[in-house]
Amino acid sequence: MNEEARPQTASESRRWSAEEANDWQSKQPWVVGCNFLPSTAINQLEMWQAESFDAETIDRELGWAAGIGMNSVRVYLHDLLYEADADGFLRTMDKFLSIASKHGIRPLFVFFDDCWQAESALGKQPEPKDGVHNSGWVQSPSKAKRNWPESFARLEPYVKGVLSRFKDDPRIYAWDLYNEPSGSGYAETSMTLLAKAFEWAWAVRPSQPLTVGVWADLPAYNQFQTANSDVVSFHNYEPAEKLSSQIAKLKEYGRPIICTEWMARTNGSRVETNLPVFKEEGVACFNWGLVTGKSNTKYPWSPTPTPGEPELWFHDLFQPNGQPYRSEETDLFKSLTGRP
Repeated sequence: MNEEARPQTASESRRWSAEEANDWQSKQPWVVGCNFLPSTAINQLEMWQAESFDAETIDRELGWAAGIGMNSVRVYLHDLLYEADADGFLRTMDKFLSIASKHGIRPLFVFFDDCWQAESALGKQPEPKDGVHNSGWVQSPSKAKRNWPESFARLEPYVKGVLSRFKDDPRIYAWDLYNEPSGSGYAETSMTLLAKAFEWAWAVRPSQPLTVGVWADLPAYNQFQTANSDVVSFHNYEPAEKLSSQIAKLKEYGRPIICTEWMARTNGSRVETNLPVFKEEGVACFNWGLVTGKSNTKYPWSPTPTPGEPELWFHDLFQPNGQPYRSEETDLFKSLTGRP
C-alpha cells in the first residue's frame, strides 16, 4: 500500500469504540433483510437511473419483504450515477428511502463492489443472459476507472457527497463501504481504495455505523476490515455448523455482528437451517435476493448457462407475482421475526 493510502490509527480515524458500537446495537431491533434489487433491474445502474427507476415495483416488492418481517435491505449504489448527476442521484436515493420507510425498512447502502462485470456505462443496460447468474451486474468502480491516484478526484466526492447528505438520516441502518474488495483480483488497487474509502467516510463521520465485510480467506484484508469497521460484518454461504463457528470467532472482537450475505440453497445455506442460528445469536442478517427477476440469481454462480428452470433455486424468496418460492421459508421468516 502506498504511504498516501496508509490507514490512520483508531484514535485518528474516528472509528467508533466498542462501547459506542454496542450502545448503538442496544437500540436496534433484530435486523433481518435481504440484498435487494427490484426484479425489473439487471444491475445497480438500471435500478437507479432516472429513466429506469421503477418506484412502483420497488414499493410492491419492499411490501412483500416487510410482509415476512424484514426491516432492512442491503442496496448497492454506483459511482457513475453520482458522477453524472449528483443532485439527481441524491434525490432518487431520497425517493427510495421514502418508499422503504413507508414499509418500516431501513437500508444498508453499499458504495463500491469488485464483483462481476469489469466495465460499465450509463444508459440502456444489457438484457439478461438466459440461465446465467448476475450476467449484467457491474463493478464499481469499473476496471477502466482504476487509475490511481487520478480516480480519487471523482470517487472522493461520491463517498463524501452521499454520506454528507444522509449522515444523520434515521431512515438508514448502516453503510457498507466496499463489497468483497479484491474479489476480481485487483489486489493493490482494491486495498488502496479500501483504505481511502474509510478515510473519506471518517471525514464525514455519519451517525450510522461503517463496515466492510469479511468474505474470504484474505488475512491482510480481513485484518484491515475488522480493525477499521464500527461493526463487524461478514459473508457466509455455508451450512449452519460453519455459520455458527464463524459467528463464534467474530464475537471475539466484542462488537456487533452483521451477516451481509447468506443463503445459497445448493451450498447448504438454507432458510430452515441458518435463519434460526441468526435469531438465536442475535446476529443481523441479509440473505441474497428477494424476487427472482432480471438478475437471474435463482441460478448458481457459474458463467455457464443453466438450461431451463433450476431444480433448486440458488437465491431469492419470491416469484414475480409475489408468491413465495417456498412458503415454508417465508413462514419461518414470519415466525422468527414475529410478523403476524
